[in-house]
Amino acid sequence: MKHNYDKIILLCLCLFVGQSAFAVAVEIDGIYYNLVSKIKSAEVTRKPSGEYSGSINIPETVTYNGDGQTYTVTSIGSSAFSNCFGLTSITIPNSVTSIGIGAFSDCSGLTSITIPSSVTSIGISAFSCCSGLTSITIPNSVTSIGEGAFGGCSGLTSITIPNSVTSIGNWAFHNCSGLTSITIPNSVTSIGSHAFEGCSGLTSITIPNSVTSIGYYAFSSCFGLTSITIPNSVTSIGEEAFWDCSGLTSITIPNSVTSIGSSAFKDCPELTDVYCYAENVPSTGSDAFEGSYIEYATLHVPEVSINTYKERTPWSSFGTIKPLEGGDIPEPEIKKCATPSISYSNGKLSLSCDTEGAEFVSDIKDTDIKKHYDNEITLTATYNISVFATKAGYENSDTVTATLCWIDATPRTEGLAEDAVTEIEALPVLIQSSRGVISVGGIDSGIEVSVYSTDGMKEGSVISVSGQATIPTNMPSGSIAIVRIGNKSVKVPVQ
Repeated sequence: MKHNYDKIILLCLCLFVGQSAFAVAVEIDGIYYNLVSKIKSAEVTRKPSGEYSGSINIPETVTYNGDGQTYTVTSIGSSAFSNCFGLTSITIPNSVTSIGIGAFSDCSGLTSITIPSSVTSIGISAFSCCSGLTSITIPNSVTSIGEGAFGGCSGLTSITIPNSVTSIGNWAFHNCSGLTSITIPNSVTSIGSHAFEGCSGLTSITIPNSVTSIGYYAFSSCFGLTSITIPNSVTSIGEEAFWDCSGLTSITIPNSVTSIGSSAFKDCPELTDVYCYAENVPSTGSDAFEGSYIEYATLHVPEVSINTYKERTPWSSFGTIKPLEGGDIPEPEIKKCATPSISYSNGKLSLSCDTEGAEFVSDIKDTDIKKHYDNEITLTATYNISVFATKAGYENSDTVTATLCWIDATPRTEGLAEDAVTEIEALPVLIQSSRGVISVGGIDSGIEVSVYSTDGMKEGSVISVSGQATIPTNMPSGSIAIVRIGNKSVKVPVQ
């Protein structure tokens, strides 16, 4: 008998967030806010009575007449718009960093929403039961999709999960029956329980090589799936993970899998072939294939292990057990994105990669923000950059690093009046390291570039030619090099 407790839990979540308490709020231009005067921030909250309706445009800042102060709108509070059936559109400003628990749950009138790149967290059930939503954009700033975030969004036909997301929470897309396909990026390492349960319209899904575990009920009742390939990064398949996938005809299980939960492939009656590459028979629930008529299906396993499979339940119940052959479905290979390259020109960093269609995940940090106490201040900036390439179905590339800084160029006096202040241009310089070789680009010709270890030992020195300088060193990966360009010294990690 099919369980329905999952739907009950989701409904309870929607009811709970719809009834959560709210603080006394102030109304500004038709929207209610909780104001925090100490840090001048505002949180959008629900109306004390009635519901929001129509088109709502949330501003980046609001001015409260009660104190004359201006507040920055930084969050949408828990249940702020829950059960607002008449809400048809919402504009979220770039000042908002968080969307609270159940913020838009049961907003059945919403058809689309764009989440700005300022948002870093999406709360539990934030958009649950928004049955009218057909598309939604999640920005690269979001690192996790919260529990039940889009559960019950039955009208959702497409969703793009960015490469910043590392985890897909329990119930995240539960009962999104309108979804037909989904690509999970290589950044994701875990797929929560019930994450895609009831996504009956799904005909294909890409699970990347970054995922190590598939939660229980993760893809149960995905009737449209006909085949599934589990990547060889996965070590465990949760209980009932693919239960009731009635259209499933073939399964590929890699050598990395060590455990398969009970009822993992239960009630998959169309199953004809299972390709299991594990030489050591995975620990498997005895009812893992119950109701899948495996007595009429073929199990393909490594030849060295065929007798062991024949002796273990439930594997011994397959009608035919035969060794894997050259013509069988090959075990999924790990493809790796090519290592990206970094260049700088006209105020922009450019990233490239030989893997067609790859996307880039970059982290840029300003390393020299500091207080100044002198009467003369030299304005400089140094940025440490790290980048890797990613693509669905591929392993992430190696991470490359670079340091972007500005140095004083040759003073410019040509064309200036005699009493004019001499202009000194700031010259952008990009420093990179690979296998102990330090490369510097963007500098004037004839500039001496030297590399030192942190203990003061000189590793090498060259004079730049055509704006470039390359210094081989014997410095080990992970150490820090001090690169001296003219009169400026910059610390650079060695790769």
